[in-house]
Amino acid sequence: MTENYTALYEEHKKLGASFTDFGGWQMPLKYSSELAEHHAVRKSAGLFDLSHMGEVWVTGPEAAAFLDYALVGKISAMAEGKAKYSLICQEDGGIIDDLITYRRGPEKFLVVPNAGNAKVVADALAERAAGFDVLVKDASAETSLIAVQGPRAEAILLRLMPAEQHALVTELKYYAAVEVGFTFDGGTQELLLARTGYTGEDGFEIFVANDSAAALWQAIAETAEEGELTPAGLASRDSLRLEAGMPLYGNELSREGNPFAAGLGPAVALSKESDFVGKDALAALKADGAGSTSGRKLVGLKGLGRRAGRGHYPVLKDGAVVGEVTSGQPSPTLGYPVALAYVDVEHTELGTALDIDLRGKSEPFEVVALPFYKRTK
Repeated sequence: MTENYTALYEEHKKLGASFTDFGGWQMPLKYSSELAEHHAVRKSAGLFDLSHMGEVWVTGPEAAAFLDYALVGKISAMAEGKAKYSLICQEDGGIIDDLITYRRGPEKFLVVPNAGNAKVVADALAERAAGFDVLVKDASAETSLIAVQGPRAEAILLRLMPAEQHALVTELKYYAAVEVGFTFDGGTQELLLARTGYTGEDGFEIFVANDSAAALWQAIAETAEEGELTPAGLASRDSLRLEAGMPLYGNELSREGNPFAAGLGPAVALSKESDFVGKDALAALKADGAGSTSGRKLVGLKGLGRRAGRGHYPVLKDGAVVGEVTSGQPSPTLGYPVALAYVDVEHTELGTALDIDLRGKSEPFEVVALPFYKRTK
């Protein structure tokens, strides 16, 4: 696989990062301790490089109608300035990717797919655009994405903005975005700031051109007070998102799965009058009770012992296999093991006692509500 390097790669090297391949990108796994990075995000703030994510602009008179067709959600109903979580599916209902779409104008949308799927999604959108008066432009290669996540995120970023724009940020709702001025590198740049994230905490994601990314990263780090902001890698991002019950493509989501089994039925707008790719298959899956009365359903599992289940470990009921773990590890915040798993629907009631087969030894777990962790506001 080709190795890609973000515009912040040299910054990570300076900070002593350990790197790992993720979706074809060399990304920081951790800088020192993934546990310390995890706790920093929960208690103060973490600084993340998300530049491996994709950015695809969809513009034109039929942009909204096109995205209604290309994605499973009703994108045309979204107000300007808002963001929406959605899915892009195959004709058979399989999930190509989960993504966030930002409406930046009446005819202007930004679609953000996951790292390993960025080109696949951009190509699928370009293919599906046939017959629509739209322009699909993949800007992934020229765009960096920096996230500041945690209770101190807002306070830190406000220091880089003109006072007259502070209200734009303090009043910005979750799943919304705004253009705001950032003062760094000897000037002020208008950048797209989104109140979105993948950690379960308050936080922001900032879209910036590659050639300005390092200067912005440095400015954010320098404006933070000592101990207020910690660079954080993919290891802590994974433990944070797991505690928040957020699915990861390749673990909880795949082309073989479907939105209803994954608990993402509300993202599928079967009530849309217009057709969309996968509509018939998804309607049939819902009618068949996928994720409710048939097949398997994604659930949260809380460990009653000390050992954690890991991806692909079998889930047992009275010794019989009834499911499979997709993600699992000890929860740094909660102090006990947690896991996401697909389990036969008849064993998914809250409180159901199950076991995870930890390489030949059964460990007790119980089905609990998601998310495992929810921040206090």
